[in-house]
Amino acid sequence: MHLDVVELRRFYDSTRLGALVRRVLSERLRTLWTDTRGLTVAGYGFAAPVLTPYLPEATRTLCLMPGQQGVVPWPDASANHAILVEETLWPLPADFVDLLVVLHGLETCERPAALLAEIWRVLAPGGSAVFVVPNRTGVWARREGTPFGLGRPYTTTQLERTLEAERFAAERHTGALYMPPSHAAFWMSMGPTFERIGRRLDLQRLAGVTLVEARKQVYITRQSGLRERARVPLRVLEGLAPQPAPPKPAAGRLATDVSRGLTGRVGGEITGRVIAWPGPVPQSTPSNT
Repeated sequence: MHLDVVELRRFYDSTRLGALVRRVLSERLRTLWTDTRGLTVAGYGFAAPVLTPYLPEATRTLCLMPGQQGVVPWPDASANHAILVEETLWPLPADFVDLLVVLHGLETCERPAALLAEIWRVLAPGGSAVFVVPNRTGVWARREGTPFGLGRPYTTTQLERTLEAERFAAERHTGALYMPPSHAAFWMSMGPTFERIGRRLDLQRLAGVTLVEARKQVYITRQSGLRERARVPLRVLEGLAPQPAPPKPAAGRLATDVSRGLTGRVGGEITGRVIAWPGPVPQSTPSNT
């Protein structure tokens, strides 16, 4: 189940907690992507809050929003970079995106394997994607007052295994949102302090969200080699057609072809030709003398 785009936009643009979350996530993403000059940067879900810093730097910046969520124009002060897409069928060519961030997209998708297959398709060889999901062991996944309280939360291990099963190689992971998910002024004023302590002590189990950077691996096959080769007929025995069996002689007919040109003795007399018996060889019965 996806949140409505109006609710997501209201949280990030109209609440102090949403503005603080946007700043924290943008800083964490910046530590992973320090330079995007000459690259194509895209986001899926509702990644607009963290994509704004890359607009003047990257060659192109796109924001893909699923149809179940809805779309709003982005950014507000310039030409639109937002696209409404079907969550598992994007209007982008293969190997097009260099860097991709998924925010409010994977945990709410009903077919995560199909979504990851589409992400793998549009990523350039060696391109990377950062997945931002609610942390299963954190407090934010248990509070419905924020967008991170909806959908399927993950632990770091669960997310990495899910990505590796879909031909991604998890490289780096980190956490964010160590502060309580509260709109109270006191807790928000303590937010930067909580973030510094959480990063310094590496308390990822207490983080509100998990960030995992995974790289597209083009040499990892989706299926076993045996199954892939079985789709094509084997041509090893091509040209070796089976030969028809020789016809059997009719019952009661002498097989003269077998006996042609052979000589022998029958009953103690010399004969010029040996005739093959068409049936079983009769057995002599001893006489009682």
